Formats: sequence, structure tokens, C-alpha cells
Amino acid sequence: MNNGPYIAEIAALVGDPARANMLSALMDGRALSAGDLAFAAHVTAQTASAHLAKLVEARLLLGDKQGRHRYFRLASVEVARMLEEIMSVAVARTPRYRPAWMRDEALRSARTCYDHLAGRLGVALAGSLAERRYVVLDEDGGEVTDEGARFFEELGLDLMIAAGKRRRFCRPCVDWSERRPHLGGAVGAALAQRCFVLGWIERLGDSRAVAITALGRDGFFANFGVEIPTAAMA
Repeated sequence: MNNGPYIAEIAALVGDPARANMLSALMDGRALSAGDLAFAAHVTAQTASAHLAKLVEARLLLGDKQGRHRYFRLASVEVARMLEEIMSVAVARTPRYRPAWMRDEALRSARTCYDHLAGRLGVALAGSLAERRYVVLDEDGGEVTDEGARFFEELGLDLMIAAGKRRRFCRPCVDWSERRPHLGGAVGAALAQRCFVLGWIERLGDSRAVAITALGRDGFFANFGVEIPTAAMA
């Protein structure tokens, strides 16, 4: 079966700069209004509407109307994974000059990858969990060990709820900035959510970057043995 036309169709949709900016803006897992996405794409509302219609038709986005506004989000975790892996390939090629962006360092330090943690923080947490044999990861998936289940339970994660999600339970996700895996899947999402609830991390405005709080510095060290540099804190 020749899948070339399907690949070309998706590549053309993602490859447009305006649409790429829209998709990137949605990579933190939240829903944004058409106006917010027009701003992220640097286009007019009318142009944004045409782009969004194409992305919804291709099932890359889902739209939900609330009152006078329509909100959009990524259609699935598979779409988010595709975008992250495209980014991973993009940054691995021969570098070219690109003006420094003030948020680059914040994104590399700690960010959300759809609904789990990425950047240096995400990679460090995954490394700690693997080193302690709380999780076992390979190229295609992973599992939580009995010791890991006890650890997550003490941290306040309900793995039974995570196991009931209609998605991969535990899997590695190659980090585009660190070139090493962070923790994805339902377990990775549950861990990220727990870190927000505990006040260990905070969102940075409309960016995917997250800041680590003083509570987080202590919590990540006490529970994962991960030391947080002062520059990475809120």
C-alpha cells in the first residue's frame, strides 16, 4: 500500500509556518481560542480561520464552541507525539544561524510536552526513575515495577486511574532539546499533573515552559534526588 499521498498531505499541513506555529502553541495540552491562535501564527483572524478549518478537517485539531468563541486543541496524544518527533529531527540536522529567543532557555530547562514534563527537568526525572528501577523503559514502551508502584502511591499518584486511560500506560518520549528520553504515556501525564497540584511547578504565561518553585526544588531533590539550579526556579 502506498502511503506517500497521506504523508505528503499531513506534511503539507504541518509544514506551513502559520499552521506550525498554531500546532506548537497547542503543545502544552490546553485549548486555545481562534484569536489566541491567530496571534500565535501572526496572521489575521480570517486567515487563521481558514488554517484551523484545514487542521480540523485533517483531524489534527478538535474544535469546541463555547458561547461566542471556538476553542481548539490537539486531536490526540499521537498528534502531539508526531510534532515532538518532528522537532527532534529538525534540531538534529546541521545547525543554521537562528536569532536567540528569550524563551529558548526556559523551554530547555523545563516545559510540558503535551501533558507530560520535558526539557532538562523531564529527562532528569525519567533518569532517576529508571536508575532506581521504578520504571523500565525501552525504545517502544515501558512498565512500572512493584517498587515504582509503591513510590508513585506515596507521591499521591493513582496508577489505577492512569491505567484506565485510553492511551499507552508508560513510554519513553525522546526529548528534542536533550536528545534523551523523558517519561510519557499516562504515567508521565499523571506525574506532571501531580507536580502542578503539589505546587512544585508553575506555568509561565502562554508558553509551554514551566518554572520550578522552592517547593519543587525541595520536592524533586527529596523524592528523585534531582538537584535544581537556582536559575531554573521561579
